[in-house]
Amino acid sequence: MGVTRRDVLIGAGGLASALVFGAPVAVGEVQAASEQPAGRKLKVIVAGGHPGDPEYGCGGTVARFTSLGHEVVLLYLNDGAWPPTSAAIRIAEAKKACELLKARPAYAGQVNGHAVVDNGHYEEYAKIIEAEKPDLVFTQWPIDNHRDHRAITMLTYDAWRQLQKRFSLYYYEVSDGEDTLQFSPTHYVDISETESSKRAACYAHASQTPDRYYALQDQVAAFRGVEGGYKRAEAFVLQLQSPHDPLQVLGRP
Repeated sequence: MGVTRRDVLIGAGGLASALVFGAPVAVGEVQAASEQPAGRKLKVIVAGGHPGDPEYGCGGTVARFTSLGHEVVLLYLNDGAWPPTSAAIRIAEAKKACELLKARPAYAGQVNGHAVVDNGHYEEYAKIIEAEKPDLVFTQWPIDNHRDHRAITMLTYDAWRQLQKRFSLYYYEVSDGEDTLQFSPTHYVDISETESSKRAACYAHASQTPDRYYALQDQVAAFRGVEGGYKRAEAFVLQLQSPHDPLQVLGRP
């Protein structure tokens, strides 16, 4: 079988992940990632440092998954409370955003701006992931200016390893230049038809100045659309050694 552009892209993303995480690059592992589970409903987790991060980075993709009947959980590292905005306000906003995306909110129980990554939290977080039994998990890209974003990445990556790499792992981007840095995608998801749902979910976080942040994220989506050949797109990196590539259910990478 010849090498396709998609294989090259996955290989490049695997190399980027390997450089970050020290994993060996093997052609057989890259090819194995193209295999996907049988046609059934998937369980998807989108992990983010704060309420709003999964929506901004993956909202259009989440809307596409849920429109096909797949189950999606938005897993927030903390409840987003930051004076003068209370936890109650942020939780209510997240609930509304999830309802708009037909997803379910969940929380890892940490404190905004005070992320802890140690043995105890690795174990607790892995239990959360294991209980959900996901087919695929999205988390934030590790090269990021926000500590909470980097923390959710390390916790998720460690859970993936603890659970014997049973689910596929992808990375997403938010507020490029301000938060995410040096992101080079392997996959693009067309969100041209679900951008309005993503926008509504992001604007549900009314306390977080969405006029400013959504404009920045929409610039990212427009640029990724140019790269991927769509009007708007969200972009991802597939982690090397993932067991399959479930994003194929949404179309070409």
